[in-house]
Amino acid sequence: MRVSADRTVCVGAGMCALNAPGVFDQDDDGLVLVLRSAPEGEDEPAAREAGHLCPSGAIQISDQAASD
Repeated sequence: MRVSADRTVCVGAGMCALNAPGVFDQDDDGLVLVLRSAPEGEDEPAAREAGHLCPSGAIQISDQAASD
């Protein structure tokens, strides 16, 4: 699994950081920060849920490994 985020479309809703705090955070302006681009274990389903809940579509989830 690979996680990325497009900060140019982020609206700062914070759903990502609330649902997957081990994977996402927000900067001082409220924009998404990816803490772990290759989450594992319990962070995987949380990251997927955060991607589904993102109102701006800023979060992308890929099933490719981070090294691919």
